[in-house]
Amino acid sequence: MDEWWRRAVVYQVYPRSFSDASGDGVGDLAGLRARLGYLRDLGVDAVWLSPWYVSPFADGGYDVADYRDIDPCVGTLAEAEAFFAEAHALGLKVLLDIVPNHCSERHPWFQAALRAGPGAPKRKSFHFRPGRGAHGELPPNDWRSHFGGPAWTRVTEPDGRPGEWYLHLFAPEQPDWNWAHETVRAEFDSILRFWFDRGVDGFRIDVADSLDKPAALPDQHGAPIGQEPFRDNEGNHEIYRRWRRIADSYPEPRVFVGELWLAGVPERLARYLRPDELHTAFDFDLLGAAWDADEFRAVIDRSLRAHAAVGAPPTWVLSNHDVHRPVTRYGRADTRLDRLLLGSPTDLALGTSRARAALLLTAFLPGVLYLYQGEELGLPEVEDIPDDLIEDPMFHRTAGVDRGRDGCRVPLPWSGDEPPFGFSPPGAHAAPWLPQPVAWKALTVRAQSADAGSPLSLYRRTLHLRRAVLRAADPRMEWLSSRPGVLAARRSRSGPDGAGGVVLVLNMSAGSVPLPDGRILLASAELPAAGTLPPDTAAWLDA
Repeated sequence: MDEWWRRAVVYQVYPRSFSDASGDGVGDLAGLRARLGYLRDLGVDAVWLSPWYVSPFADGGYDVADYRDIDPCVGTLAEAEAFFAEAHALGLKVLLDIVPNHCSERHPWFQAALRAGPGAPKRKSFHFRPGRGAHGELPPNDWRSHFGGPAWTRVTEPDGRPGEWYLHLFAPEQPDWNWAHETVRAEFDSILRFWFDRGVDGFRIDVADSLDKPAALPDQHGAPIGQEPFRDNEGNHEIYRRWRRIADSYPEPRVFVGELWLAGVPERLARYLRPDELHTAFDFDLLGAAWDADEFRAVIDRSLRAHAAVGAPPTWVLSNHDVHRPVTRYGRADTRLDRLLLGSPTDLALGTSRARAALLLTAFLPGVLYLYQGEELGLPEVEDIPDDLIEDPMFHRTAGVDRGRDGCRVPLPWSGDEPPFGFSPPGAHAAPWLPQPVAWKALTVRAQSADAGSPLSLYRRTLHLRRAVLRAADPRMEWLSSRPGVLAARRSRSGPDGAGGVVLVLNMSAGSVPLPDGRILLASAELPAAGTLPPDTAAWLDA
């Protein structure tokens, strides 16, 4: 069996911002299908699509009203099936997003629950509870929404009176499913099969650590992120063992990757990766690490140990639709992952150098690599979107304190010298749904394709070289002795003698350092002097 998911490079597409063929300013399936050759040539193995389902888009499509159909602004189910066939013909696997923690308030089941009234069986598919206080005027517990404000909203009952409250860990438009209810479990079994039967190769599972909630819904009492009572409960594992049986029932088994924000405790994450549960899960600790060699090495070591204990591949990621782009983040004085740093001074040249070097590190590490659209173009975070154009509920629920995630979701620049930069066709009747910076004319795919030193050219070289020299390498990695602030590691070729291998050197120190002996295969920047590696630069050597 080809366990492609153990070593793949997966490219995340945010459909609304990838490519617009209709001219309405919103990315669509026709645009994506026309760009599949670009993804093949980039050197990726699979494509993951953020939600494309029917949705009011209160949270960028993560509020799903119909899990078995495509939103009309994106395309049709027939186009989706054509996309699967075309991607597979190019050798690309396809992963979809599944959103099992919550749905849209417009989902038919939630609307039926509202109409049914207190105590009705249809309300058991969600978390409806009476309020606290003399008249039920207070939320049932102290849980807070990830988007700001309480995690509860009170409903008006069919008779017009204030009534029960429902749980939403995110926006009020996103009621949480009650996974203690067998009807919910059976419905998602059916949804998985619906897409698997159409040829989907797997799913990325949104909010994978929070499906199972304790029956008593106890107060949070200020528990820190990662230790809230709704996160990482034992019942999650039963759900994923059930899902794994469904995935394994197909002739070519389907795969799962979990979104598990269990920072600093890879052993907890690894429990989800036991042989009868999920195949992979994102390692967010490296994404959140500051630009520091000791911190990077510690994170990598912890992750490799935890994954080896359960026989699962690590899954490395530095960017996605929820976090500031690395070019901006790595150019700040404080390089940690922190949304509230948006707007802090950033040195884009420095951030670009570090992001290029980080690519060579993550592409070298054993396991799976995920890329987010535009990462290969070196796009920075867009930090000056006008307030009246921001759609992210984080911005609105925090009264603008958190600027939200729209800055990493701005539509891609493909060609030309001015917006929409080929994102929409000539003569498009609408501007892109988020404004593109005029400075992006130097970052378009067309401009970078003609520049051997561009981020795009580096990504293409790196991914193709990874496929050529590291797929046959031993999945283990050994650290080499190095100077302070420098990471050096080696992966040997597989085979009986293990002769030869690839060495990575990443210089995170303030000065140039000598390179070890060996032929340079790849460098993240031009090397100014023979045998030396400048700061914030990485290289691969044949050694």
